[in-house]
Amino acid sequence: MYKKQECVAMLLAGGQGSRLYTLTEKTAKPAVRFGGKYRIIDFPLSNCVNSGIYTVGVLTQYQPLQLNEYIGNGQPWDLDRGQSGVMVLPPYQAKSGADWYKGTANAIYQNFNFIDRYSPDYVLILSGDHIYKMDYEVMLDFHKYNGADVTIAVMPVPLEEAKRFGIVITDENRRITDFEEKPEHPRSNLASMGIYIFNWDILEKYLTEDENNPESSNDFGNDVIPALLRDNRRMYAYRFDGYWKDVGTISSLWEANMELLGTDPEFNLYGDGTAPIFARNYALPSSYIDTGSKNIDSLIAEGCEIYGSIRHSVISTGCKVGKDALIEDAVIMPNTIIEPGVIIRNAIIGEGCTVRSGAVIGGAFREGEKRQISVVGKDHVIEANQVVKPGDVI
Repeated sequence: MYKKQECVAMLLAGGQGSRLYTLTEKTAKPAVRFGGKYRIIDFPLSNCVNSGIYTVGVLTQYQPLQLNEYIGNGQPWDLDRGQSGVMVLPPYQAKSGADWYKGTANAIYQNFNFIDRYSPDYVLILSGDHIYKMDYEVMLDFHKYNGADVTIAVMPVPLEEAKRFGIVITDENRRITDFEEKPEHPRSNLASMGIYIFNWDILEKYLTEDENNPESSNDFGNDVIPALLRDNRRMYAYRFDGYWKDVGTISSLWEANMELLGTDPEFNLYGDGTAPIFARNYALPSSYIDTGSKNIDSLIAEGCEIYGSIRHSVISTGCKVGKDALIEDAVIMPNTIIEPGVIIRNAIIGEGCTVRSGAVIGGAFREGEKRQISVVGKDHVIEANQVVKPGDVI
C-alpha cells in the first residue's frame, strides 16, 4: 500500500527532438547537455524537489538508455525515497498488447496505474525540454484558490511570435475562455508553457474519453483542452513572469546557454541559493586554467584544462582546450578535446568530440545578419585543418 500524495508529477521526456538534429541522434532530448554541467531534465526535476513534490514519473520513449542511466535511483535530486521518489516509465506490454506513446495525453493515460497507487488530489504535468526555475507549489495554491479543474501555466510572448505556441484567452479573472493551438492570427499573447495542474478525477475522466475517441490525436493541446472548454470546465491561467525557454531547436539551445553569461545574465543559475538546480556529480577535479590563456565572460565547468582563449562561451565538464585555440560564442559539451590552433565561433560541439589542430568551425557574426550556428554531433572527430562552415551540421 502506497502512502497518499497530495500531488504527483508526470514529466513527459519521450520526445525525439528531431529539431536538434545530430545532438539527439543518440540521446533523448531531455538528456542533452546544458550549461556546462547539467542536462535539460535537471531543471524540471529540481523544480519538483524545490516545490516539495517528491513523487515524479518520467515518461520516456525515444533513446531512453542514457536518460534512464542518468536518472538512476534519483539520489542527486533527493528523489530516492521509500514509497515515493522518481520512477522511469517507458511504454510496456499489457494484456491488450504493446503500444508506443501515441501523444502526450496517451502517454499519461498509459500510466494511470502509477498515478492511482498514490491516490493524489492533483496531477502536475510537465515537459522535459524546458529551461526555467519555477515554484509549482505557488501554482498549486493558485489552482486551489480558484477552485479550478485545470490550471495552465502561461507567459506573455511577443505577439509576432505567438503563432508558434498554444495561445490562451482569458477573462478579467484569468479564467480561460478559449484556447488556440498555434493560431495564424492570435487573439492573445499568453502562451501555454505546457505545464498543467489537473484535479486527478478530471484528468482520469477526460483522458479515458480521449482514448476512446478514434478521431483523437491524443494530444493535450489539440484534443483534451478543447474538450474541457466545450464542457465549460473551470480552467484558469497561472501567469509566470520568470525566465523560461523551450530548447527544442539548435538556435534556442545556443541562445539559452549564452543567456547564462555576463554579470547580469538573463537566466541566473546562482540566484539567491533558495532554489538550486541539482545534477549528477561526476566528482571531477577542479579545472586548470593556464597562465597563457585568456578567458572572458565564460562559464568553465569542473575537470577542464584550459590553455587557449575563451570568449563568451560555455565549456562543459572534462574538456581540454589547447594552446592558441580560440573559442568564441560557443557551447562545448563534456569530454571534448580542442587541440592547439583551433578556431570555433558560433557553434555547439557535442560531447566526446575531438577537434584536431588548425581546424576552423563556424564563423564570426555580423550585425544585421542572421546568426548561423554550426553543430558537431556527439563523438565526432574533426580532422586537422578541416573547415566546418557557418550553419553546417555534422
